[in-house]
Amino acid sequence: MSTKYIFVTGGVASSLGKGIICASLGRLLVAQGLKVTVQKLDPYINVDPGTMNPYEHGEVYVTDDGAETDLDLGHYERFLDIQTSQSNNVTTGRIYNDVITKERQGAYLGKTVQVIPHITDEIQSHVLELGKSGKYDVVIVEIGGTVGDIESLPYIEAVRQLKYNVGRKNTLSIHLTLVPYLAAAGELKTKPTQHSVKTLSESGLQPDIIVCRSEHELDSSIRSKVARFCNVDLEDVIASLDAKSIYEVPLLMKKEGLDKRVIEKLQLETKEYNLDNWIGFVEAVCDPSGAIEIALVGKYVEHHDSYKSIVEAFIHGGAVNDCKVNVRWVQSDDLTKDNVSKKLEGISGVLVAPGFGGRGISGKLAAVEYARVNKIPFFGICLGMQCAVIEYAQNVCGWEDANSTEFEDDCEYPIIDIMHDQKDIENMGGTMRLGKYACKLDKDSNSYKAYGEELVFERHRHRYEVNNNLRYKLVEGGLALVGMNPERDLVEIVEIPNHPWFVGVQFHPELKSTVNNPQPLFVDFVKASLKHAKANEQYSVLKKSKKKVIK
Repeated sequence: MSTKYIFVTGGVASSLGKGIICASLGRLLVAQGLKVTVQKLDPYINVDPGTMNPYEHGEVYVTDDGAETDLDLGHYERFLDIQTSQSNNVTTGRIYNDVITKERQGAYLGKTVQVIPHITDEIQSHVLELGKSGKYDVVIVEIGGTVGDIESLPYIEAVRQLKYNVGRKNTLSIHLTLVPYLAAAGELKTKPTQHSVKTLSESGLQPDIIVCRSEHELDSSIRSKVARFCNVDLEDVIASLDAKSIYEVPLLMKKEGLDKRVIEKLQLETKEYNLDNWIGFVEAVCDPSGAIEIALVGKYVEHHDSYKSIVEAFIHGGAVNDCKVNVRWVQSDDLTKDNVSKKLEGISGVLVAPGFGGRGISGKLAAVEYARVNKIPFFGICLGMQCAVIEYAQNVCGWEDANSTEFEDDCEYPIIDIMHDQKDIENMGGTMRLGKYACKLDKDSNSYKAYGEELVFERHRHRYEVNNNLRYKLVEGGLALVGMNPERDLVEIVEIPNHPWFVGVQFHPELKSTVNNPQPLFVDFVKASLKHAKANEQYSVLKKSKKKVIK
């Protein structure tokens, strides 16, 4: 069977959930024995999102091969339980950079370089790269932005051409659009969808299936109207309604028959459904026995997508422990030693989040000290781990002037320092220590108990490390260096042995947490926080629902 390509476009408004629809469809196809991957085509001119402000773009999702990518790739990995790579995220900046590089090398033999055919051919080559690998039965391609945006036009044109290049029987177009409800009129309006499909059709791309995002049920008359005016069969109008959890969406799409229509149109050979694990997970997420509250201390908390993978890892860890993790978003700028006890009152766990720069560091240090002194389960990630080391060096080891050279160039005790191979780097994008690295664990540690194995591999994104020349002071002071990179002898994990659960990691464990394989440290952190909550009367018992999830 030749590789099939499914193209997903969006219309009317952004943030309708193209990424979730792609991931959900992928999950349903995987559950029927197909090999599936998902690719994101982003229309922005940045080569990658690595230098973007988290307030603007959300988190940067890092793959095993060190690619800095869009956060939607996190959804793909979490839903499909797959590994993505550089090939799964393509930006306009990368396309133009590749074309210009080829032109400088003389690849076009002196021809005038144009959007068509050179840019559109380059887009097609990136899409076909995944299909030609021979690894996948289906490649789902999400086109970022909305139809009609000037930035998206080259992608739409490339897809139009590709449908003919690989054969129309091997391609399928899905259009996600908004069907708004006007309270004043008391009815749903299909006109925005009609105009969106018209705009797409004017570019030469007719959708095969239309997914209608709405807050209200689509009755038969609405579905019929969309089908009639948008040139699709009635059964090809799919409703996408609000769900209690994003993890319910695959089950809602199964009920709507989205995967069935895709399979029929592409003539895919499938096996019987195997969704038992997924259904069990959704039931655990939607109907837990109780709830706890964990503080997420960071400087981008106003924009929750800045910590998207952490939040999802909490959901996964909560499901394993039969509890809901309520996140208390704590702005580190607002934290001081004087108010930290009030700001973190009633908290069962503290996670100090990753980030860059000196803003909000004093608040993070206050949160670390509060968790350490009061024996509250603590989890520090990347910069959060570095803050834990700084706080320990200052307040336990007695080095009051200990700091990171990221915040204070000439500090007396640079307990955190820039990595040697990062000192002479000038370019910002794609130059950090990125991707998968090994970590060897001390068997007498909470981290080893969580993982259950001595050698693990996790993803990194940082320039600064624990200073090996000064780490002896930490050891003398009782901080345990329980995880080390075996190739370069770099500190990867620190713990406080006489603390119920105090773990700081240099890597980003949240990036590898999936539904089928929840990240072990998050599972264990939630477990420790749950124990603390029950011991301190902070556990909330929830009423079990009699309603089962959709199957």
